[in-house]
Amino acid sequence: MRITEAAQRLGTSPRMLRYRDLLGLLPPLRATRPATGRAPSGPSRGHRRFGDDEVAAVSHALRIEQRYDISPAALAFGLKVLTEPGVRADVAELGRRLGRIAPPPARALDFEQERARRLLRLPSGRAVGSPAPGDDPGSGGRHAPGDGPGLGDRHAPGDGPGPGGRPARGGGAPGAAPGPPPGG
Repeated sequence: MRITEAAQRLGTSPRMLRYRDLLGLLPPLRATRPATGRAPSGPSRGHRRFGDDEVAAVSHALRIEQRYDISPAALAFGLKVLTEPGVRADVAELGRRLGRIAPPPARALDFEQERARRLLRLPSGRAVGSPAPGDDPGSGGRHAPGDGPGLGDRHAPGDGPGPGGRPARGGGAPGAAPGPPPGG
């Protein structure tokens, strides 16, 4: 169908459809050649023909604009952000500077620490190695066996490996030979 027919079906004007075309809000023109292989002639030459797909795309764009109260230009920019990595990076940086987007973790270690906090269900402000409230500060955050999920297996720096390559318990001096296995 011609632009005037499409505009009537969509409840807009031919001028607005041309504007949307300039913004890139219409599907690209399809190269249509007659079966003869010659360039098209007559009324279709240089004029966009609207099929059901084009009308549906414009209709969808109109719904988005109404739902989010944005202009066609804003919608076109949104598409540009989604399709061009450089534009996406610039907009993301602006969002971080305005405080609307959280900054990415500075290092992989930050990611791993946050992951450990979530797994251990620690509050975000407490360091992973710091003692929990109520822990004896002299214990270095170590716990007795059985008083936490897997926390009794930690060893202090300088503890040598225990029997079977497992960490030894207790605060042996660096270089000291580990004692016999517990209970044996």
